[in-house]
Amino acid sequence: VQLQASGGGLVQAGGSLRLSCTASGRTFDFAVGWFRQAPGKEREFVAASVYTGRSPCYADSVKGRFTISRDNAKNTVYLQMNSLKPEDTAVYYCAAPHQSWTPCLRNENEYDYWGQGTLVTVSS
Repeated sequence: VQLQASGGGLVQAGGSLRLSCTASGRTFDFAVGWFRQAPGKEREFVAASVYTGRSPCYADSVKGRFTISRDNAKNTVYLQMNSLKPEDTAVYYCAAPHQSWTPCLRNENEYDYWGQGTLVTVSS
């Protein structure tokens, strides 16, 4: 599986960005998660979408501000980020497990494939 993340950029606090993660290399029947890593910090879970797109899961820090969705016809998962805060500044990665039809996965060790990351910078 190859994952291509895009959509990062520089935005002011309170603004919005939409990240995209496009998968290739196999049938799009797997969960996709978003993680982020801020400078000097460990990578952390942000959100994940299961194959059906129903019942996504979110980290508490982004719940109510971020929305994950997917278009299976386009093999793409989106992360709509609203009300951005400076603390959201990080490199954002999308990831996928090898196994199909998994539930929401919050642990990065449950993911086998990773995109290259896209930088989100939120200025105050």
